[in-house]
This record gives sequence, C-alpha cells and structure tokens, in this order.
Amino acid sequence: MNANALLECLQSIGHFGHIVSTEEQIVLQNSLLVLQNENHFRNVFFWGKILGADKDYYVAYGYVKDALHGNIFYYSNNGINWGLLPQPTKNGLLLTPLCTTSLQGDPALIIDVLIEKDETSIEETLRAAQIRKLKEEDRLASLVRIICSEAAVAPRGVNFQRPDGVIVENLAFEGLSALEAREFSSFLHARPPTQKYNTNLLTRDDYNYAMDFLDPLDIDIPEGSWIIQILAGDSIVLLKSLFWPGLVFYHFLKTPRHGFVYIGNGKRCIDVPFMLSPFA
Repeated sequence: MNANALLECLQSIGHFGHIVSTEEQIVLQNSLLVLQNENHFRNVFFWGKILGADKDYYVAYGYVKDALHGNIFYYSNNGINWGLLPQPTKNGLLLTPLCTTSLQGDPALIIDVLIEKDETSIEETLRAAQIRKLKEEDRLASLVRIICSEAAVAPRGVNFQRPDGVIVENLAFEGLSALEAREFSSFLHARPPTQKYNTNLLTRDDYNYAMDFLDPLDIDIPEGSWIIQILAGDSIVLLKSLFWPGLVFYHFLKTPRHGFVYIGNGKRCIDVPFMLSPFA
C-alpha cells in the first residue's frame, strides 16, 4: 500500500483482522516518507509485517522508474531504521520452503535446514539426509520474493506498459466498478508474467496489451484459492489468499486507491488443495 495512504488503509482493513497499532502506523508513515526522500523514489509502499518469535520484520519497497521490475526492498525491526534487503539467493529460494520454524527476528541468525531425499528405507533416508545452512536475512529475502510472486495483486488497468517496455502507473485509472470487482479476471498478478502473451490474449474479448500483459488470477491453480469480498455497500473489495493467510488486497471501487498488505508468520498453507471442495 502507498505510504501516503497508510493510515487510512490500515484502519480500513484493521476491521478484518489485520491490526497495526496507531503508534506503529504513525511511525511507519513518517519513516517511509524519509526513506522515499533519501532514495529519490517515485513512490514508496508498505509491503507488510512478518511476525517473528523475538522481533517482527517490517518490509517496504519503492521504485525510481519501473513500477514492476525496479522495486527495491527494505526491512526493519522497529519501523524506523531501514536496511536494504538483499536479492534472494538460489540457495535461499531452495531452502526457504523447507523451513518449518518461525523467524526469530535476528537477520544474522544461521539456522540448519534438513533436506531429505526420497529413499526406499528409513536407514537409506537417514544416510542421504543433508543439513544445509541458511541465514535468516536470506530467508527473509526469499520469503518476500515468493509471496510477491504468488500473491501480490493489482487491479486491471492500474499499470501501463510503454512501447519501450517500462511499466508505469496509469494516471487515467479510475478504479473498477462493482460488477468488474466480482470477476477474478479483473485482478492481475503484480509480478513479471509467467504465461505467454497469446495465452493471456485469448482469455479476454476486450484485450489491451498495454494493460493486460500480466497474468490474471482466474488461471491460478487450484481454482478457489482466492476469496473475493464486496463490503461497505459495494464500495470496497477485498481479496484474500488462502495459500498465504494474512495477505489481503483492498481496492476502493471507482477510485484509484488500492494496495495489498501481508501481516503473518511467513508460512504457506500447503493444505489448501485438500480444503477446497471439488463440487463447488
């Protein structure tokens, strides 16, 4: 969510289980504006809060030119002093989904991750097991990347792709209508597309490549992994991810105000495919 609308948005979604105290909100808004000025960001956003055993991690990001590929992430333990979040490593992306413990809140902490290979007997499994080291800072960077890849959402039309390939905010975006907000195809993954352009092209009759270059939510597998709620007299739409409990996307209908925030323990709910009814 945009730092300029932080107080209003956190108070709006706070009624649905995402609680950030008033003191935290004021501190975050002030520190994010300082972060924006120091780094000359065009916009700065509050990404969310990952709960740790000892300390929590606040995560924010901003961009200078490209609104999709140029995001630079920062993290903080107190919401005031921000440190640059490193790029996720190949080792971190591999080991992070295997971690079952909660984050502690210490970026320098080294944890042991047990990797088990598929073997025919318990003895062979124990011999084949490997212990790999993972720094919590790298785990945090990988976790943020994974959540962004799977659950970051933007409404259709909010981003515009220029002929030179740079993604910018669409200043003409006036918001979705109540009818459009009920369709998953009106919401796109806010990350580089994984489908070929012609795949997305065939999914819409009114396709506009300048706006529909991202993957829509209606092609996500399994079907039903997102929940749409229309609230406050058809004025607010909320999207909730079942795979990542704590992630909520909000959009004030017929206005350009939108964003998403993640407040959770950083653990994916892997049981979602078994929780969904095949007859729904």
